[in-house]
Amino acid sequence: MESSSETSFELLDDDESFQVCTCVQRPTSTSSTFLAQAPLHPSHSQDYTPGSGSTYAHDWSPSGTGGKLRIHGRHFVDAFGRVCNLRGVNVAGSSKTPINHKHETFPRDHHAVTFVGRPFPLEDASQHFARLRRWGLSLIRFVITWEAVEHAGPGIYDMEYLAYVRNILSLLPQYGLVAFIDIHQDVWSRYSGGSGAPAWTLESIGFDLHALEESGAAWLLGVKGGGHVEAERGIWPCGYQKLAAATMATCFWAGDTFAPKLRIPTSDGQTKPVQQFLQDAFLDMYAVVVRALGDIEGVLGFEIMNEPHRGYIDLPSLYQFDYNTDLHLSYVPSAFQSFMLGAGYPTLVSYWTRSFPMPTRKTSHSVLNAASRKAWRVDGPTEGSCVWELHGVWGWDKVRNEGVVLRENYFVKDPTTGRKVNWYTDFYYPFLRRWAERVRGVVPKDKMLFVEPIPNEFCPPSWTKENQVPNMVFSPHWYDLSTLFSKKFGDFTVDVQGLSRGMFPLKAFYWGQVGARENYSRQIRNIVDSAHKVLGEVPVLIGECGIPMDINEREAFETENWKWQYRMMDALMVALERSCANFALWNYNPDNSDADGDDWNGENFSWFSSRRALPPSLLDLHQTSFTLDNGGRILSAIVRPYPAKTAGIPLQFSYEMNTGQFTFEWKPSDTSTWEQEGRTKTMPVARETEIFVPSLLTHGRELKVEGLEPGDTCSFDQSRQTLFIVHGTSSPSKVRKVTVSVWPPLRPTFQLNAFLGDFGELIVSGLVVFFGIFIVIKVNFFM
Repeated sequence: MESSSETSFELLDDDESFQVCTCVQRPTSTSSTFLAQAPLHPSHSQDYTPGSGSTYAHDWSPSGTGGKLRIHGRHFVDAFGRVCNLRGVNVAGSSKTPINHKHETFPRDHHAVTFVGRPFPLEDASQHFARLRRWGLSLIRFVITWEAVEHAGPGIYDMEYLAYVRNILSLLPQYGLVAFIDIHQDVWSRYSGGSGAPAWTLESIGFDLHALEESGAAWLLGVKGGGHVEAERGIWPCGYQKLAAATMATCFWAGDTFAPKLRIPTSDGQTKPVQQFLQDAFLDMYAVVVRALGDIEGVLGFEIMNEPHRGYIDLPSLYQFDYNTDLHLSYVPSAFQSFMLGAGYPTLVSYWTRSFPMPTRKTSHSVLNAASRKAWRVDGPTEGSCVWELHGVWGWDKVRNEGVVLRENYFVKDPTTGRKVNWYTDFYYPFLRRWAERVRGVVPKDKMLFVEPIPNEFCPPSWTKENQVPNMVFSPHWYDLSTLFSKKFGDFTVDVQGLSRGMFPLKAFYWGQVGARENYSRQIRNIVDSAHKVLGEVPVLIGECGIPMDINEREAFETENWKWQYRMMDALMVALERSCANFALWNYNPDNSDADGDDWNGENFSWFSSRRALPPSLLDLHQTSFTLDNGGRILSAIVRPYPAKTAGIPLQFSYEMNTGQFTFEWKPSDTSTWEQEGRTKTMPVARETEIFVPSLLTHGRELKVEGLEPGDTCSFDQSRQTLFIVHGTSSPSKVRKVTVSVWPPLRPTFQLNAFLGDFGELIVSGLVVFFGIFIVIKVNFFM
């Protein structure tokens, strides 16, 4: 044994890779107060050797956590009271579309689709789970759509699909993984240009699926395999403002308020108000999912809905959408224009193109729906009329032969009482409570409930305690909207979050990799801080964040030089690390290909592709096997060290991928208290902190740990990719700060440049010339 906290480790073969560094003295005592039923971590023993257990840092199975993960204030903690940092991925983008989806025949045969085989065949699950374990990405946001469960018709559930999903998720504990279930939607449904709800939901309120595209009620080219060429790129989010998706969202959240005349026939010969019909169907479907999957050991909980949207609710004017919050690209009809188009009236609509400095600008107009195709079926509940015309929101003036707006602010106030409405307080929170009651009526109360706001919005101030649900996790999303829109990333980055909220433009511009890190860090910190300010001690987990792999005109696919993808992902990961955020990257999609990307609306976010990977017969599933890395791209930016289980409170973590060095600061704690059943309970916290250190970083290198206090002990096991640190008992509450590095250091992946570094000499030279000229002029003309 070495008698220094700065002992280094030389990593050898697996049978030689378990090495220990110790400080000068062993711990002498353990905590005295604990719950009889709580497990006591062996690190409380006086003669405990760090890492002498069988677990590893990123193991969230019962054996790795002492039982299960739970919520304690704003943290996830294990059964030993250690704060857990959850890092993972969304699995998978392919789950938005059925296995038998055909671009050329869509939307035909929508009743007969099947999602069995999404996100991957059951026989492939072991390789994918082993790969995620190796990369330390042990949390899965598992994507399921309403359509996958109930595509055949109302109340007809695909139990074969749910059995298949159950078989996949039952494998999670074998690989130390956990998951939460995300009922995913974008733009309401595949049949309105996104993913999510089954086709019959649109048909039930009277939409003709085969007329939505021609009438301008939806943009469907992206779900038919388009979206890759410049003219089609990034159009799909505009679908939220189009007739089909906006009407469905409005009816789902607030049909009782804004569409009370719309009643939907049911199988028993009766009718239901549209809001009750849609919400009951959704909740019934959700209950089936929860009953099928809720008892699986590796399932942490359930998320209500991906990226909910208001529809028309709170829309100030039918004549225009808000340029600052709603994407304007390609043809963007106003709500009123959408009503007329859907009703079969050819309408002149503005066309928007990308521009600078504003993201887009209006460049032309064209008449859409020249063939007068109606989006509404004559055999539907509206008998072929627009539901909003039926409610007197607009009408057709036969004398002037034009449409007229009759109630411009219809969606701002309750049409009956005149009271101003708010989507969150009047519609979202009440449904959230209904959903939570249904879920908790089926599964144990310790299952977590994941919720999120409307995309790109901070946590609203109204989300106070009475509007929160039990065991709640706040799960917002974040993307660099500037890069998503332009598909370009370089030295110049922009804080769109700040600009959309009135930030002075010069403060929103950043230069270089240092600037990109600062930019992203500021935005993510705003999201996390605003959430805690409103919600209090509630965990925050960024449910989606990621980078498009096809930036800069897909240059990297030709050159295999991914430097800009490395830099962008690094900036994102640094920002998440600075906020000590839990997160799930978007996305891990085995079906991704260079040509088709994720094969949904032209997106290409997956940094893994089975087409680039080794065949299963050549894979070694041990977590130190490099065979699992084939198929991955920019892994050194993604697979990074992190404190997975902290015996105390994490304070700060930073990692520099160009050197392989990281610093971790935390405040150890011997006990943890929490409220349960009206009583304050206390338990001892394990003294062992477990840090994930990937073998991608350490293979063939020595690991050096600096900064431990006397009495602390540590060890590193490469085979488990874990650095174990046990804090001593002589000063248990003293803040610890360790710096961990590798030797030899890594070869830098990119230059960590900043504005002054790139332009400092030029600025100084310019100032010298300026003052030189100034002095010459002063001497010659003023003296």
